[in-house]
Amino acid sequence: MSSISNANERPFPTVSLYGVPFSKMDMQETVAYLTNAIEERRPHRVITGNPIMLMVGLDNPGFHRALATADLVVPDGAGVVWAARHVKQPVKERVAGFDLMHELLSEGDKRGWSVYLLGTSADTLNAASANLQKKFPGVRFVGQRDGYFTDQEDGAVIASIREANPDMLFVARATMNQEPWIEKYHHELGVPVVMGVGGSFDVVAGKLKRAPAIFRKLHLEWFYRLLQEPSRFPRMLVLPKFALKVIKDGDKVSKPLKQL
Repeated sequence: MSSISNANERPFPTVSLYGVPFSKMDMQETVAYLTNAIEERRPHRVITGNPIMLMVGLDNPGFHRALATADLVVPDGAGVVWAARHVKQPVKERVAGFDLMHELLSEGDKRGWSVYLLGTSADTLNAASANLQKKFPGVRFVGQRDGYFTDQEDGAVIASIREANPDMLFVARATMNQEPWIEKYHHELGVPVVMGVGGSFDVVAGKLKRAPAIFRKLHLEWFYRLLQEPSRFPRMLVLPKFALKVIKDGDKVSKPLKQL
């Protein structure tokens, strides 16, 4: 796999983990940075990165490119925070995608921003949209579309989003098509903030419960989710593999991939 690393070109401090430039900004700084991007209408592709995504990227050059070339990659997973600390380039804090989405909506509530919701099933999307509109009445919800569309329908989906012209686009699809889809079309979309939010709509809709604060504080949010969705067990096995790989690779973790 070729190395793709633009960490030094970003206007904020980063740490490179397997060629992916993770932001060192805390939540407040991240929201302020994206607020400026929205106010200035500068398109930004935002990724909430975790160890599972990094491991997928090591085996999948296309997926790695989607991660490495994003305008902003925030350290969502506790494993990423640990890895950055392990290579002695710590991030300020974990910036969870679920919380970042809500912080941006809170800012949008005050500023009258608009948002488009894309992904998950129609019933989950409807429930999530209704709950968000109640919580953030100052935000203009200008469109939504479930995530069950084919490649042939991409053009129509993009046209719908462009017509709505939102300030923020939150995308909730399966990991393997969420980030590549956003990478493929974000220039056409022209939205200031496009961010993949994974299963966040399920939590907002009330279909899943978010881990209690104590689980989040102990970095065990993944375990709480596993208790709710035992089918995720095979996927979660990647986490100890990631930790062992980081320990084994040592300072090579922060080197360009071609040096590994």
